[in-house]
Amino acid sequence: MRVPLLDLKAHNAPLKAELMAAVEEVVDSCGFIMGPKVEAFEKEAAAYLGVKHAIGVSSGTDALLVALMACGIGPGDAVITTDFSFFATAGAVSRLGARPFFTDINPVTYNMDVESARAAIEMAKSAGYRPKAIIPVHLYGQSADMKAIMALAAETSLAVIEDAAQAIGVRYPVDGHPQGLCVGAIGDMGCFSFFPSKNLGCFGDGGLVTTQSDALAEKIRILRAHGSRPKYYHAIIGGNFRLDALQAAVLSVKLPLLDQWHANRRRNAARYREMLQQTKAVSDGWIQLPVDVYDGLVPHSHIYNQFVIRVDRRDELKEYLKDNGVGTEIYYPVPFHRQICFADLAYPAEAFPESDKAAAETLALPIYPELTQEMQDHVVGAIDSFYSK
Repeated sequence: MRVPLLDLKAHNAPLKAELMAAVEEVVDSCGFIMGPKVEAFEKEAAAYLGVKHAIGVSSGTDALLVALMACGIGPGDAVITTDFSFFATAGAVSRLGARPFFTDINPVTYNMDVESARAAIEMAKSAGYRPKAIIPVHLYGQSADMKAIMALAAETSLAVIEDAAQAIGVRYPVDGHPQGLCVGAIGDMGCFSFFPSKNLGCFGDGGLVTTQSDALAEKIRILRAHGSRPKYYHAIIGGNFRLDALQAAVLSVKLPLLDQWHANRRRNAARYREMLQQTKAVSDGWIQLPVDVYDGLVPHSHIYNQFVIRVDRRDELKEYLKDNGVGTEIYYPVPFHRQICFADLAYPAEAFPESDKAAAETLALPIYPELTQEMQDHVVGAIDSFYSK
């Protein structure tokens, strides 16, 4: 049996007629840049996420970039972020001439370790940099410890930019909010990606910046259009960070189904957990399952953008699963402090031990909403067979 890591054909096929009608409407209107489709999706996204402003942009990477620009980040500034994430998290900082200062991760959630973040702030100051912002990443579809991060940011006067590229719709427990708050509605700004493989994916690149601040929202809207307001008048320098109307139309079709897709992913995660716990691989400690640390406290505490397990003999298992038709992926094999492009930051090789361990031990299994029980049986059977050899 073949079980791909992700099956976008199965995901999009039931929506084909509605998606094509939405695309055709944009084609017929010839309104491809900004306009009513983008505005409509922004309103829908803001309502879904519980934020005052949602600003469509060209990608998740550009969401991070424009959020940093809105904070005035530049040369001499320090931005604190995790050592273990997709490259855009750190790359956006360096593109503006600022210096990323990395933190180690929590070994259970893979998200930012707050005490390590505190140490990074002090390191930045000692090195002569101005700490200005912190970027927690809600990795794999589960929130970072935002209560502790927000407290640290308040104590040190840092802007908080949430990298929620893998976490749209994830909720985090917040006092006074029985259902919690969506990530992206907690810090100063939230950044989302609509890359096709995300839980909410478009037909190319797309992104979103969220904020409760009128002033930040206004600045981001200006920055995404080359810093122009009104047209041809530029008080600041921005970029071409606009969300295409075609992508907005696709996202408007998909957004109402997102919570059901989350529920399907959580169902699949529960199946994996139940089946894998019955295997020798788990009982003997060769596999560690993901932990939903806020389960039962808020809805959608984990949306499983990825279902990531820690495994013994990771690379051998990955190859064995491939030979048995199972698609997997390593998110992420090289931590930032070991990337060649960041060699000038001069971190010791052993600076972030938990990040290194995660890079060496983690493996993502198929978890997409259309995954069947039969497919999951095959995946678990192959894993059990590997560790029973």
